[in-house]
Amino acid sequence: MIKIGVFKCGNIGTAPILELLLDELADRKDITVRTVTTGSKMGTEVVEESIEKIFQFSPNLLLLASPNTAAPGPARARDILSKGGIPTIVFTDGPGKRVRKEIEAQGLGYMIIEGDPLIGARKEFLDPIEMAIFNGQVIAVLATTGIFRIVIQQIDKLIFGLANNEELELPRLVLDTEHIRDGADFANPYAKAKAMAAYELLKKAAEINVRACFIEKDKEKYIPLVACSHEIVQASAELASTAREIEKYGDTLLRTPHGKSGKTKKKNQLMAQPQTD
Repeated sequence: MIKIGVFKCGNIGTAPILELLLDELADRKDITVRTVTTGSKMGTEVVEESIEKIFQFSPNLLLLASPNTAAPGPARARDILSKGGIPTIVFTDGPGKRVRKEIEAQGLGYMIIEGDPLIGARKEFLDPIEMAIFNGQVIAVLATTGIFRIVIQQIDKLIFGLANNEELELPRLVLDTEHIRDGADFANPYAKAKAMAAYELLKKAAEINVRACFIEKDKEKYIPLVACSHEIVQASAELASTAREIEKYGDTLLRTPHGKSGKTKKKNQLMAQPQTD
């Protein structure tokens, strides 16, 4: 059985359900998973205090999820994990592109999700409910557009490689709109176009929130900007939902459940039985 350790430093949209994507029916027999998190905090001290707990699990594979992996806390997490001798993938948002070479030099894999936007973290605007809605909508878009399916496929590939004592090739991917365009998640071209549009909107929301959270100092400017970005995320979620509904209407919605052995099955008709891919 392959042991997978998940370390979460702060939060991105991908983080809350990263481990759940691997065993959605809770009946895989080939893996076991443990998660350690620093919560919303991501300072160096809390990272150093928490991260050693993941090694107590003796994992065969490590997944690190954090925003802005160049920041001191996430960077320290990368440094510690890179010295552990365990295959490790970094899951992060767009700013991670700035340190791709550094991550590669550490011997780590990465999946940089450009459409995983920074939240509008201004005290005049953000509260727990707004935070929950924002993350829920981001998760829905990343799931519907097929980005999460790519994440699952890459992790499963490593799990099977470890199980068969194969030499591993860690993924080093920047997940952009072209991955949706070139993917096989959508049978209807209009549904695919809407999914691409939804992902582009998430990227735009990230761009606006960077300006609102780190550049603008006048609240008369940054409050409307964070509100604007969250409205964009809502519109993105509505577009993604429409794309999925189009696939439902044609009875072409793709489903790829895990079997008990961990192998992925596949179906694209509601009443059909999933078949091993």
